[in-house]
Amino acid sequence: MTTRHMAPGLDDVDQRIVAELRQDGRMSMRALAEKLHISRANAYARVQRLESTGVIRGYRADIDPVLSGLGTSAYVTVNLKQAEWRSVRENLRTLRGIEHIGLVGGEFDLILLVRARDNADLRHLILDQIQGMEGILNTHTLLVFEEPVPAGPPPPAG
Repeated sequence: MTTRHMAPGLDDVDQRIVAELRQDGRMSMRALAEKLHISRANAYARVQRLESTGVIRGYRADIDPVLSGLGTSAYVTVNLKQAEWRSVRENLRTLRGIEHIGLVGGEFDLILLVRARDNADLRHLILDQIQGMEGILNTHTLLVFEEPVPAGPPPPAG
């Protein structure tokens, strides 16, 4: 795993670029430049820099889990053997259905967002694959009944 360090603050134009690309990652450089009232060359150079410094990690489709066949979602909290968290993390990363892994402080060590076709698939993922993993002490599952679509990221500061 590579350690990430906080990047220096983004200026107003960079923040506006990030906000626009969050809304539409397929936006052309021309459209981005026009919207922000900057030159295409400036927009291109800034996006390239944001990509090369890791601020922009990629461009992805926003997939509806239910419409794509993953109708059951849950958050799974995990307690684990502290000395084994790195190997547990790497093993979890190999499992289909785990959308997010967060190392957290507090009552639990990890929180996972998992998605499955149905309850039987979810049961297999949690009981057979996750709980059976070396280093996992216990889990607690919170079923998600509904996921309202968020309004989106906050507007840039300034």
